[in-house]
Amino acid sequence: MALRLMARKLESKLFPMLSFNSPLYSHATSFGFKEVREEEKSQMVGNVFSSVASNYDLMNDFMSGGLHRLWKDRLVSKLNPFPGMKHLDVAGGTGDVSFRILETISNIKRRAIQNVLEDDLMEETRIYVCDINPNMLNVGQSRALGRGLGKDKSLVWVEGDAEALRFDNGTMDGYTIAFGIRNVTHIEKVLAEAYRVLKRGGRFLCLELSHVEVPLFKELYDYYSFAVIPAIGEMVAGDRDSYQYLVESIRRFPAQAKFASMIADAGFQKVEYENLVGGVVAIHSGLKI
Repeated sequence: MALRLMARKLESKLFPMLSFNSPLYSHATSFGFKEVREEEKSQMVGNVFSSVASNYDLMNDFMSGGLHRLWKDRLVSKLNPFPGMKHLDVAGGTGDVSFRILETISNIKRRAIQNVLEDDLMEETRIYVCDINPNMLNVGQSRALGRGLGKDKSLVWVEGDAEALRFDNGTMDGYTIAFGIRNVTHIEKVLAEAYRVLKRGGRFLCLELSHVEVPLFKELYDYYSFAVIPAIGEMVAGDRDSYQYLVESIRRFPAQAKFASMIADAGFQKVEYENLVGGVVAIHSGLKI
């Protein structure tokens, strides 16, 4: 009871005019709980990620207790990567998802019978790491160097906007976006671009922080989100405001079923989602058929 009262008191102080069940998306522009003009949002989000880039992965470990690693493993397992694939990882600047995809493909190659065809397929593999923020890409490229992947031709680093991708129609076998789509201005444009660049049979996968509905767990999660995460951000990264935005942006993101319907509206079929940790995160998927 005491925890419930604390959570409600915190909720009323932080967002008295808002409800967790009234997300803004696409047609309305929000920066966390603030209303902003469309032309302002991309700059404000850019500032957030420029600020957190150097501590991004460390903070993910702190905030999730390392669980983000397992969530990304699950995302890649649903992708089923294969040698020779052309894959686009959007908002993937630090390389966390792309490194996992490349490692999975390399393991497939090692398990396969070594022959010229397999070698040729590995040479043809392209994983495009696309991010709108150059600071995030710089972190990813530095990490690639540290992993001995600096000269790997399979990894291609691209500065680009998820709402206006610079790739031809029907060129990608797979598309992933992890912890990125809630930061865009127009979710529908991102989904339309994902559909456009995928080949027939290509898979769309989105890993995103989502909505918890189990009452007691929801109260614990709300308290942790608004009282603990910004404090961790201030202590570890010296940046409370960016992590306050983070937790607010999660609450403004569409709930699981609504986001699934948006994916279907973009043209994807066999749309489904899987909740992890009671809905703290969800993996949505769809096929272009």
